[in-house]
Amino acid sequence: MKGPEGPAAAEFAPPARPPMPFSQREWFAPVLAWYFVTVWGSGFIATRIGLQYAPPFSFLTLRFLFGLACLVPILLATRPRFPGTPVEWAHVAVAGLLMHAVHLGGSHYTQYLGMSAGITALILSAQPLITAIFAVHWMGERLAARQWAGIFIGLAGVALVVWHKVDVREATVGSLIAVTVALAGVTAGTLYQRVYCPRVDLRAAAFIQFGVAAAAFAPLAWWVENFAVAWAWPMFGAIAFLVIGASILAVSALHTLMRRGQAARVTSLLYLTPIFAVALELVMFRLVPSALSVAGIAVTCCGVALAAWRAAPRARASTS
Repeated sequence: MKGPEGPAAAEFAPPARPPMPFSQREWFAPVLAWYFVTVWGSGFIATRIGLQYAPPFSFLTLRFLFGLACLVPILLATRPRFPGTPVEWAHVAVAGLLMHAVHLGGSHYTQYLGMSAGITALILSAQPLITAIFAVHWMGERLAARQWAGIFIGLAGVALVVWHKVDVREATVGSLIAVTVALAGVTAGTLYQRVYCPRVDLRAAAFIQFGVAAAAFAPLAWWVENFAVAWAWPMFGAIAFLVIGASILAVSALHTLMRRGQAARVTSLLYLTPIFAVALELVMFRLVPSALSVAGIAVTCCGVALAAWRAAPRARASTS
């Protein structure tokens, strides 16, 4: 016997499923990850360009003031939820000081004092190892032996990528202190925000953190550097790229990924940023990588694959 046809059949049809949000689709996380790696690696070159026109504290003051200006229309249009208590505000502000003021202040001043972008990238790429250690001991995460091997192999690959840039005479005591401060800031800030601000709205958090960073850098720019800025279009372009592409979109992508996966696996992607820095230097400054650097790229990719690869869950045996 045939079933009902026509309008009556619609009563028996299953309801249509709503379309799956982009954030829940399989390709969303890989796209965010590669965007973050590409922009973060390019940021070393943009910083190098910007520091030719302004010293680090002055450059960073302009960067965060421009960031606040970019965020105002976004906040007015979207009306995000701001922290509801003074304690929440304080946590967001502390995370911002660590990630933006301490990290970027140290990394910018490192290059300003003469350390090359390659050496800076190499030292900062140790963050996944430090993050993994903290995640294991204080956040209850577990890493397989394969992931530990991937972390160490990735770091070795980065060392090969930037080896052609290493010049001991560039690494002064001051620059080494600055890059160490930057490494401590980005590691502590990333983990701090994950622990104490896990559900904060990223738009509201960015506005608060840009504000506290600008408030921290502005006095230093005036008192230490006399706000000596050579106004030029390349500097404006570097600031726009670093604010919109890196500080707003890439940092939001990083924290979105942190909420979807383990800290060590996500931050292992930072191993790839020096590769993009080397590639851009080849295109923009005609700096040809050595054969050792090309080998390092391959080693780095293997290390990242080991650290970030997630085994497929085994199917449970069916019971009769």
